Amino acid sequence: MGKVLIAYSTHEGQSAKVADFIAEVLRGRGLDATVSDIKESPDASPAGYDGVIVGGSIHMGKHDNRMVEYVRSNLEALSAAPSAFFSVSLSSHGEPEEAESYVENFEEQTGWRPDRVAMFSGGLPYTHMNFIMRHMMKKIVEGKPGSMDTDTSRDYVYTEWDGVRRFAEDFAAQLEPAGS
Repeated sequence: MGKVLIAYSTHEGQSAKVADFIAEVLRGRGLDATVSDIKESPDASPAGYDGVIVGGSIHMGKHDNRMVEYVRSNLEALSAAPSAFFSVSLSSHGEPEEAESYVENFEEQTGWRPDRVAMFSGGLPYTHMNFIMRHMMKKIVEGKPGSMDTDTSRDYVYTEWDGVRRFAEDFAAQLEPAGS
């Protein structure tokens, strides 16, 4: 059974949900998947795993500094095994070029070139935001492409779960021995 580490960083929790979903798909394919929040376990080493997936969300136009540092400090181990990266952002919902620029910036910051990259739409957890943040996010999304919702009395998830499943299945297939 192959071992896969899924290390992630999250702000509002959507990246954690994506990481957990990926882990379930991998487990369904017979892999041993470990999910690790970089914030809680910054020293979770990818060494010794057969594959590694790192992911996180965009906040204020960039990926979390903890995730950047995690990748920099584990670059050798990440480069030695099959690896993938997922980025979660509202830009993936309506502005794919912007979402791609976030990933390119992350790769430049870290020097890491994962085997696979995916960009997933995030969510708008309005009910979990304070008053100021809730109304700031409403103003931001009002002018954005992609038809995002502005009713701040509820939460919205734009993640396309079938795409997350395909990403995880493609990664699992990469770890399967030839002829399986």
